[in-house]
Amino acid sequence: MMPGGLDETQPATPEIQKIVDEVKPQLEKKCNEKYDCFNAVNYRRQVVAGTVYYIKVHVGGERYVHLKIYEPLPHENKPLELSAYQTGKTKDDEVAFF
Repeated sequence: MMPGGLDETQPATPEIQKIVDEVKPQLEKKCNEKYDCFNAVNYRRQVVAGTVYYIKVHVGGERYVHLKIYEPLPHENKPLELSAYQTGKTKDDEVAFF
């Protein structure tokens, strides 16, 4: 992958699920909604000064959200940040820049 570029879509891993679990409270607060189902489906990464993850999350029924999560470099000692999100997504919507 080229630095700054977005890599190919990959199936979610336990590490990716851990990342979405960590930012779930941030999304629930921003959306003013509680999610009983919150399962990472797939993701793409962008390496910048840290890593940006674009992750598709199944939130129940036919509902999906796309999350943009920034992971700072380890030496910065900062938490994961939900920097943007898109609701109203479907199973077939591709995860891309937003």
